[in-house]
Amino acid sequence: MKYDYALLDSGNFRKLEKVGPYLLIRPCLQAIWSPSQEKEWQKAHFEFKRQKDGSTLWSSLEKGKTKPTSWPIHLGHFQKTLVKLTDFGHLGFFPEHHVHTKFLEEVVSKQKSKKDFRVLNLFAYTGALSLFLANLGVQVTHLDASKKSIDWGKENLELSKIDTNFIRWIADDVVKFVQREERRNSLYDGVILDPPTFGRGTKGEVWKIEESLPLLMKDLMKLLKKDFSFIILSSHTPGHTPLALKNLLSDYVQDKKNIEAFELTVTEELSGRLLPSGSCAIYKKR
Repeated sequence: MKYDYALLDSGNFRKLEKVGPYLLIRPCLQAIWSPSQEKEWQKAHFEFKRQKDGSTLWSSLEKGKTKPTSWPIHLGHFQKTLVKLTDFGHLGFFPEHHVHTKFLEEVVSKQKSKKDFRVLNLFAYTGALSLFLANLGVQVTHLDASKKSIDWGKENLELSKIDTNFIRWIADDVVKFVQREERRNSLYDGVILDPPTFGRGTKGEVWKIEESLPLLMKDLMKLLKKDFSFIILSSHTPGHTPLALKNLLSDYVQDKKNIEAFELTVTEELSGRLLPSGSCAIYKKR
């Protein structure tokens, strides 16, 4: 399996990443420790910085080296993604979410009919998990409020040469879409959601996680089949610990013992140290 991403080192509130042919430095508030591989940082090509005036900038660390517009990398033996150096410092994928692929593969492998297995992926960004599921033959509804992210996901689909018939792409406000799906009596076998702390829908609808997430979870439960398979809930919001997410899921499922909660991490390639990268709670129906 070819995987073109690696976290090389972290420390001093930054992280050093190998993304295909480039070494990148990005801010990382969790990295309150010291770097373990000082010399490796001197090889970096580009760094994302936040300026004092609030603006952001990707700067070249090599004289005369021009910032690339985009480049493809492998995220597994079949899957590719197009990397772009965005104004937010994002790259187009979140490596900590790669941990979900093994779980999803196990869930899908137990299905008698994959073509009838339906998954709703909310706040789905550029579609790494949507593409993974589509490659397994699952019917995926991929939703994000950003049309740019949707278009980026379609580029990744084409790069990965995955059948376009397995993903339904929707640019919409999550809350309104879920409410419409309820009125349509649409039902799903599983849900994935990684909600932001704050965001806006396609028509300026405001999302505040502390207010909106509990209400969304309540509506989401109405879209799940009686014998649904799973819920994957992750968060990068401060204070949303694994236990907090587990307690939230416990409000909506009956067999609470089937919830597993854990910290999302990325492993440093050079030292084996774990970088905390968010929280997750997974409900799996036994």
